[in-house]
Amino acid sequence: MLDTASNRQTDWIERAKGVLPGGGFGNFDPSLVIREGHGAKVVDEDGNEYIDYLIGSGPMLLGHGHPEVLEAVHAQLSKGMTFFANNAAGIELAEVIVDAMPCAEQLRYVSTGGEADMYAMRLARAHTGREVIVKFEGGYHGMSADALMNTFPKGNADYPKAQPDTAGIPAAVQASMRVCPYNDFEYVADLMAKEGDQVAAIIVEPLQRIVPPKAGFLQHLRDLADKYGAVLIFDEVVTGFRFSYQGAQGLYGVTPDLCTLGKTIGGGLPLAAIAGQSEIMRHFDATATDRFVLQIGTLSGNPLAAVAGLKTLEVLSREGQYERLTQVGLRLQTALSESLSKRQIAHQIVGEASLFDVVFSDKPIENYRDVARGDAEAAKMFNKVLRDEGILKSPSKIYPHLGLSDDDVLKTISAFETAAEHLAAR
Repeated sequence: MLDTASNRQTDWIERAKGVLPGGGFGNFDPSLVIREGHGAKVVDEDGNEYIDYLIGSGPMLLGHGHPEVLEAVHAQLSKGMTFFANNAAGIELAEVIVDAMPCAEQLRYVSTGGEADMYAMRLARAHTGREVIVKFEGGYHGMSADALMNTFPKGNADYPKAQPDTAGIPAAVQASMRVCPYNDFEYVADLMAKEGDQVAAIIVEPLQRIVPPKAGFLQHLRDLADKYGAVLIFDEVVTGFRFSYQGAQGLYGVTPDLCTLGKTIGGGLPLAAIAGQSEIMRHFDATATDRFVLQIGTLSGNPLAAVAGLKTLEVLSREGQYERLTQVGLRLQTALSESLSKRQIAHQIVGEASLFDVVFSDKPIENYRDVARGDAEAAKMFNKVLRDEGILKSPSKIYPHLGLSDDDVLKTISAFETAAEHLAAR
């Protein structure tokens, strides 16, 4: 159990309320203030230690403070922190990514995944001369005006009409977006039959949050994009270099025209990228086309992030790394399901071995609405008990990673048992 005797965290929480809207950065529970992270663990300001399955919302695939990554970053620090110019590490990292990702012939760097998604949609519009973007209900593509449509819809959507998730989005942006239910073959085909000649791009998370694609669904989108001349964008900010060294493209065997990458490619530092076919990427080159897409970022290709990313990807390329990650994830999935099943608690383990969560439902999970219909109170209790037992996770995801030891996994399985006991007794 966690120690709550210290007041340091309370003091920081109160200070945050004075200077931060809502008392936080807008990302995660503001009642938790993290002091440090090492390997599979993070420690809060009161000294409480957690086995970390949040891992910065995904990027720390090797765990916190991997010694080889730290060594690379320390070596770069003495040479300079940023230049706003090409640097060798950034060029080398681009070569590694282009060599790994099936869709990638060229790339451009930005600092966040949300920026990458924004530019990918803009690039598709420039390339096709069209305006409409098709996305899927519940799909998360960052914080741009285009992206924040039906990500967190209130009530059932009126497909394909887009509903803004936030104030401050112009009506003209809303009018350019179309929303489909994920994994619905017929709906997206019907929409493209009606409006395909206006569609610049279909953007999709290959694994939508935690929901896997049905067999053939991603290929269906590939075929529709080809048929109507639209750009197919895979948002691989989360799945890139997590699902395999070739990302979800490699795992699922479908190649998009563009993909967006983030999280893992920066090794824990701010770095993201848009990668894809040269014929589309050329719109970033003012000398190559009259439909030029302006793209500038002060920290794009930052050398510290580039060396952290290079070392992270080099470690991931070593033999057995993805096999180990998969084994850890499957072990956790199996133990969690067994803990709930023997207490006859209705649930579905949803996702892939390297990214998943539990949805408390007795029905299969195929889209956002299926997830939303799960027992939210059960999920809330489950997450709270895990936190009390020293397991830190997102409210809706578990990120296995290579920093976990066998002892960490055993402690996590024990916490699953405790959480299942609480759920059975409620």
